[in-house]
Amino acid sequence: MSEKYEFIDAGYAEESAPGAGHAPTITCMCKWLGVSKSGFYDWRSRPESATARRRELLKIKIKALFEANDSAYGYRRLHAALARGGEQASPELVRQLMRELGLVACQPAPWRPSTTVQGAAGPIPDLVNRDFSAAAPGEKMVGDITYIDTWEGWLYLATVIDCATRKVIGWAMDDNYKTPLITAAIEMAARNADLPEGAIFHSDRGSNYQCRLFK
Repeated sequence: MSEKYEFIDAGYAEESAPGAGHAPTITCMCKWLGVSKSGFYDWRSRPESATARRRELLKIKIKALFEANDSAYGYRRLHAALARGGEQASPELVRQLMRELGLVACQPAPWRPSTTVQGAAGPIPDLVNRDFSAAAPGEKMVGDITYIDTWEGWLYLATVIDCATRKVIGWAMDDNYKTPLITAAIEMAARNADLPEGAIFHSDRGSNYQCRLFK
């Protein structure tokens, strides 16, 4: 029964927060869950009840987990951490207790690694001249490096796209974006497509694309 009262208490507090819109009444929530309104108020008025003591213990655990994770965990992640430790508490209750403790998760701005730095135009001619069409497969290709945030860190992906078919004909992945990553993608493209004489590969002017090893 106390779990239902706890759910009503937490849900009502959440819906009553500023900007949350119209909140259901205690009467409605008690009716939906099949409990008495008087029983709910009696439960909530007992400051030294087992539930009250449990809430205070949960507050201690929540605050400790919050600080141990650099104040970056919101109520969902804190709820998951509590569940992993065998603690039975609804996400709504965790959210309410965080509000009572004044805990607000900090959300740092997303960080993006810089893969290439645009430098001054060098002696390499622009053979594409913004025309990315091609009459035959392998005649003209374009490539670039992108990066993917994974659990193990940044993963760098080099691709080679055929301008005629618009298909990825070569690719390579590594934990860095050095020139061998690019050459591996080019070598795959050469194996997968019949490159005619004078085939063009177009990229940006990043230092890794202008390395002697790539040329």
